[in-house]
Amino acid sequence: MLHTVNKSPFASATLSACIEHITPGAALLLIEDGVTGAVAGTPAADLLAAILGRCPVYVLQPDLAARGLREARLLPGVELVDYAGFVRLVVAHEAVQAWL
Repeated sequence: MLHTVNKSPFASATLSACIEHITPGAALLLIEDGVTGAVAGTPAADLLAAILGRCPVYVLQPDLAARGLREARLLPGVELVDYAGFVRLVVAHEAVQAWL
């Protein structure tokens, strides 16, 4: 399953709720304001670091750029994807769970 989170972890508990439900074989894609959760040195990044060993974490690069954030600020191990990469992730997973 591909999980997508679009809410900032600084304004919503959506990311932490999602992480509680991630199972082996799943992937997490942060989009829209959710991309702020992958910024290194934050409590949200600590949550992501805990799951990086068991599931890949992706950030939508255009959303990161739209918020004035750079790749260099991301938690190590988080991968950037463009819109085509987003589509490939959707196709590669049996289901998509959008956490709103």
